[in-house]
Amino acid sequence: MVSSRAKFLDDGQTFDRRHLYQAAAVEGVSSASPFYYSHAGWINPWNKKVTNVAILAFDPARPVLNLPEVNQQLEQIKLPDQVLVDRRARPDLGAIAEAYDRGETVTTEISKRRISVSGMFTFGSTLFVEGYLITSDWNYLRLYGTNSIEQVKVGVLSVDSEKNPEDVKAKVRATLPSMVEVMTHQEFITAEKEFWDQNHPAGTIFNFGVVMGFVVGIVIVYQVLFADVNDHLSEYATLKAIGYPDKSLLMVVFQEAIILAVLGFIPGFGFSIGMYGLLEALTQMPLAMESAVALRVFFLTIIMCSASGAIAIRKLQSADPAEVF
Repeated sequence: MVSSRAKFLDDGQTFDRRHLYQAAAVEGVSSASPFYYSHAGWINPWNKKVTNVAILAFDPARPVLNLPEVNQQLEQIKLPDQVLVDRRARPDLGAIAEAYDRGETVTTEISKRRISVSGMFTFGSTLFVEGYLITSDWNYLRLYGTNSIEQVKVGVLSVDSEKNPEDVKAKVRATLPSMVEVMTHQEFITAEKEFWDQNHPAGTIFNFGVVMGFVVGIVIVYQVLFADVNDHLSEYATLKAIGYPDKSLLMVVFQEAIILAVLGFIPGFGFSIGMYGLLEALTQMPLAMESAVALRVFFLTIIMCSASGAIAIRKLQSADPAEVF
């Protein structure tokens, strides 16, 4: 459950907590739990610099995150002013993991309230968030005020195992007002990805980079194939003279283009894996090469090289065997 006005998780739109109680009363819903998400200024305990962090909060009695490290430390965040800190947070937050592992007590200030680090988990930062903290809903209330837990960012519904999630979703949708949107887990993930990919400036920049890379790749491969066709123009002209149609010669150039695509993709894939690992180490952001992305890039590479071959073949089609000899 999210606000129908929300474009993505972090745009500040919330809905009233009472709608969770309405959803919990629907047949097939076993529980309805609130999830809170907000930002705060983390004061580095060592150099006192302020860094932007995201705070995730929920009721420890009804955990909503699929993070085993967090679920094993729920008792810690039940205590007042206690938080769990991401081990992979940016260095700007300070050497928190090292100090915690040495058994030192790490304390700092958030929202003019003193808090202590009672545990660690592994998650990773993003382009816009330096690190993540996890705490209980009551600690969230202490940080942001009495009304903060009445406005929910995301409502997490658990469905009875014998019920069809789509049927339960339809019943919840019919029960709630239009100001609340109901989605399955996968629909929520898809909506987040679509926003960052299609509507956010960062996605536009990355997509433009993909297009430009595709165009530049066509030009470079075209130059390679054109030079090869030009160097072997007499051989191609001989084949035309003895009766080979343009289609057969085109297939020869296409085969060369596909060979270039495969031989270029293999080292490029290995280099990308290495770059992912390097960037992950430098930025502390979780980066992984998904198989779907790798296949998409491979097919785009085939298309790019085939397009270059189709352009390069024009030189061959216009060649007159009589002029060549």
